[in-house]
Amino acid sequence: MKFISWNVNGLRACAGKGFADVFNALDADFFCIQETKMQEGQLDLEFPGYTSYWNYAQKKGYSGTAIYSRRTPLSVSYGMGIPEHDTEGRVITLEMQDFYLVCVYTPNSQDGLKRLDYRMAWEDAFRDYLCGLAAKKGVIVCGDLNVAHEEIDLKNPATNHKNAGFSDEERSKFSTLLGAGFTDSWRSLNPGIAKYSWWSYRFQAREKGVGWRIDYFLVSDSLKNRIAGAEIHDEIFGSDHCPVELTIC
Repeated sequence: MKFISWNVNGLRACAGKGFADVFNALDADFFCIQETKMQEGQLDLEFPGYTSYWNYAQKKGYSGTAIYSRRTPLSVSYGMGIPEHDTEGRVITLEMQDFYLVCVYTPNSQDGLKRLDYRMAWEDAFRDYLCGLAAKKGVIVCGDLNVAHEEIDLKNPATNHKNAGFSDEERSKFSTLLGAGFTDSWRSLNPGIAKYSWWSYRFQAREKGVGWRIDYFLVSDSLKNRIAGAEIHDEIFGSDHCPVELTIC
């Protein structure tokens, strides 16, 4: 079973940069998208054999998530059931027969860490949400989690310890999530390897290899022995992020 996750940084823009070709070439059972930056009805983008599920932010042109699925879920939910966290279209959950699939776009702490307090509250709520699901059946979590966990996960760690995405607070919350019973699938198969999934549009960062790994597939403990493969498709363009992949047997 193949899963893809991609922060497209605006699906309408990405659709003009070959999104459909990438979608068809990757041939996933589940294709999860973050940062759609869309409202309902702004783009007709469907694929034969797939059903799509959308969570739109109340704010136009902001955030948003989607999942294309070849398989029919038992149920679909949007958000975490917490009003203060559910206005930005950041979470979709598909309940399948033997697992939950959660697509998430984690809030950015922003320049100067001005949204860090909200991010910390989000992290606690999201971890509780995932643990509640994991108490029932296996959980696969994917998306832009907006954190590089370890120094190996970004090109320039020394200069970023007080910046959004690599603050001690954000990294600690990610460690806490893993400690609650989740595995970073790509890192579990690739210890000691530096590879990135996001590059700033500034300063020719991608051409210079100055990136961050902030896009993940996490699996709950009950599924970790089923991890058969994990990839970071840094050869694929169309966004400032690249797609990441998980294969489950």
